[in-house]
Amino acid sequence: MCRAGLAGEGLRAQGGRAALAGFSQAKADLLYNALAASGFYSTKIAKPDRSRMNVTFHLPEPSLDAPFLEGAKAAGLLNLKGHRVVGGMRASIYNAFPQEGV
Repeated sequence: MCRAGLAGEGLRAQGGRAALAGFSQAKADLLYNALAASGFYSTKIAKPDRSRMNVTFHLPEPSLDAPFLEGAKAAGLLNLKGHRVVGGMRASIYNAFPQEGV
């Protein structure tokens, strides 16, 4: 069977698109809620416009970005640096990323 067929079987085994949408929303909610509760990180995207796959956030000062990224890398969290124009951080939590990782 081709990879696409295997991926489709995997999706069906997890409950299909509706189930995956629910899993994605739960992961995003978990991360957005943790960021909001921290009192340290901020999100600049309005709630209705927030991505379930790429959660963006900012630290209080851009000067904290480099130390944050160094600490994240030491903890095994990679590729969190945000867009070069927008700045901040971006956590990608695609379908294959487990909720435990959030």
